[in-house]
Amino acid sequence: MSGNHYKGQEVSCCIKYFIFGFNILFWLLGMALVGIGLWAWSEKGVLSNISSITDLGGLDPVWLFMVVGGVMFILGFAGCIGALRENTFLLKFFSVFLGIIFFLELTTGVLAFVFKDWIKDQLNLFINNNIRAYRDDIDLQNLIDFTQEYWECCGAFGADDWNLNIYFNCTDGNPSREKCGVPFSCCTKDPAEDVINTQCGYDIRAKPDSEQKDYINVKGCVPQFEKWLQDNLTLVAGIFIGVALLQIFGICLAQNLVSDIEAVQASCFFT
Repeated sequence: MSGNHYKGQEVSCCIKYFIFGFNILFWLLGMALVGIGLWAWSEKGVLSNISSITDLGGLDPVWLFMVVGGVMFILGFAGCIGALRENTFLLKFFSVFLGIIFFLELTTGVLAFVFKDWIKDQLNLFINNNIRAYRDDIDLQNLIDFTQEYWECCGAFGADDWNLNIYFNCTDGNPSREKCGVPFSCCTKDPAEDVINTQCGYDIRAKPDSEQKDYINVKGCVPQFEKWLQDNLTLVAGIFIGVALLQIFGICLAQNLVSDIEAVQASCFFT
C-alpha cells in the first residue's frame, strides 16, 4: 500500500494565477479611475451637493471615469478573488458579467451598422446638448475643445451650431463678448504660434462664409468623425476584434478553472 499513491483531480496553477494576475491589474486600475473621478467631483464641489450631478445639461466626463472604473473594479475583484480563493460563485459571476459586456458590445455594433442614420441623428443631438452646456463645466469644456482640435471641426455639422450656446449666439440681445464667435478650438492652427490665442474665434461668424474658412475649421464634428472612421476602419475593427477575443479568452479560462475546481470537489466528495 505504501507504494501506491492516489492521483486525483488538480486545479491548474497556470490558469489560476494567470487569471489572478491579470485581474488584479484591472482591479487596481479600476480603483484608480474611481479615485480620479471622486477627486474630480470633490474639486468641483459635487460631493458636497450630490443633486448638482444632474444639473449639467451635457455630459460630465467624470461619469466616464466612474462607470468604466466601476465596471473594471467589479470585474477585477470577482476574477482576482475568485481565482485566488477558488471561489466558483465569483468566477461564474466574472464569466457572466464579461459575457453580458461582450453581448452588449456586439449588439451595439450591429445596431450602429443597421441604424446608421439614427445613430448620426443621436450623435448630432448629443453634441448640440453639450454645446449648450459648454461653459457650465470645465471638464466638458476641455473635452469639447480636445474633440474639435483633434478632428479639426467646429460644432456638430458646422460653426453655426454654436448659436445654441447663450454666450456665442448671434442674437441682438446677447451682451457677451463672445457673441457671434466660436471657441478657440475651432480656429485653424498657425504653426508659427507658440501660445494659443484664446480670442481667435471672436466675431468670426459675423464675417461672410467665404472668409470664415480662412480662420476656423468650418466642417462639423459628425462628418469629420465619419471620415476618421472610414480612414481608420482597419484599426478600429482590429481593436474591437482584439477586445472581443480577450473577453472570450477570459470567459474560457474562468470556465476552465471552474470545471477544475468542481472536479476536485467532486473527487474529494467521492473518496
